[in-house]
Amino acid sequence: MPKKVVPEAERRRRRPTRQGTVLSEELIVRTALRMLREHGGAGLTARRLGAALGADPSTVYRYFAGLDGLTRAIGEELMGRALDSWTATGHWRADLRALGLAIHASYLAHPQAALLTASRVTGRPREIEVDETILGILRGAGFCDADAVGVYHAFIDLALAFAALDAGALAIEDGVREADEEMWTSTYARLPAETHPHIAATAHLLADRMNLSAYPVVLDTLLGRAEAQLVASRHEAAAP
Repeated sequence: MPKKVVPEAERRRRRPTRQGTVLSEELIVRTALRMLREHGGAGLTARRLGAALGADPSTVYRYFAGLDGLTRAIGEELMGRALDSWTATGHWRADLRALGLAIHASYLAHPQAALLTASRVTGRPREIEVDETILGILRGAGFCDADAVGVYHAFIDLALAFAALDAGALAIEDGVREADEEMWTSTYARLPAETHPHIAATAHLLADRMNLSAYPVVLDTLLGRAEAQLVASRHEAAAP
């Protein structure tokens, strides 16, 4: 049976750790992000985290419902950082585009954490705040509730799917990633037109584009479709 998470007021250490710091959820999450960056998902253990914090490995269980609870908190942190870096303008399409790019960038800043958390639903306050913000933008723009939920679903899944995809490339070893990226010039660009006419004709364009994320392009496609959907619903509502 999992241990009960101790309430915040009761779990604060009265004395600093061996490193002279006072533990908090925020400190543990920041330390976990650093460990993920340095050691990857397999390296995030209670023992290693305790050593990095200068505390007993069991300390994490006083703050989170196990490492899974910590994983949810890490996901929430990435969502919160995205929201904190974003500013609303009042123009729904521009605001959603900027927020989507902010989410994508926040996850790519911590690719190992992105791979660990992009598929998770945390149910924590900052993630809920992001969801409330997106739905508020859509409903404020005039989308009916069903359409707002549909666009929200596609929007957030798209952001997280590309975050995981692009983070996967960043998380592999530099040499391996560079070899993959060079494939467009070392292999594709050298395919003969006699056997691969379409690749040969577009090889220079493929080399320029394929190592970049397609997320901004696909995001614009989604938002363009959503805008057309909104215009159509308005015309339908105005029809006699």
